[in-house]
Amino acid sequence: MRETRRVRELVVDGSTRYVWWVRHRHGRGDGDVCREVLALERGGVRTSVVFPEGEGRAVSDGRSYTGCVATGPGRLLNLREPGVVRAIVDEATARGLLPGTAELDGWELFDAVLSRAAAATPATPPGSPPGP
Repeated sequence: MRETRRVRELVVDGSTRYVWWVRHRHGRGDGDVCREVLALERGGVRTSVVFPEGEGRAVSDGRSYTGCVATGPGRLLNLREPGVVRAIVDEATARGLLPGTAELDGWELFDAVLSRAAAATPATPPGSPPGP
C-alpha cells in the first residue's frame, strides 16, 4: 500500500508560512538514482530540495528511516523533523535561494544545516553515560 504524503506546516517569524512534505523517489531506469525530496510550498510557489544518492552520500532507500540523508557515521539529517526543515529554510533563505528557486541541491546545504542543528542541540551534561 502506498503511503500518502503527510503535509505539514512551518511558520517562520510568526507570519511566513511554508507547507512541506518529504518523499522518496526511485530512479527512473534511465541512470537516475534514488533521492529524498523535501518539498516546500509558500504562496503557491514550490521549491524542491533534492538529495540524490551518490558516492559518500546516502538516502534512506529502506536502509534507514524514510527521510534520512547522510554523508557518514554521525552525519545524518532526518528531513521529517521540523527542526531540520526549519534549518534548511533558514539556510536557503540566508543564501537568497528562498523563496522562488524551483529546485535546490540539498547536499550544498547539508553541512551548514548540520552545523545549525548541532548548535541548536544542547551539549551532553558532564558525567552522562555514553550513547548507544
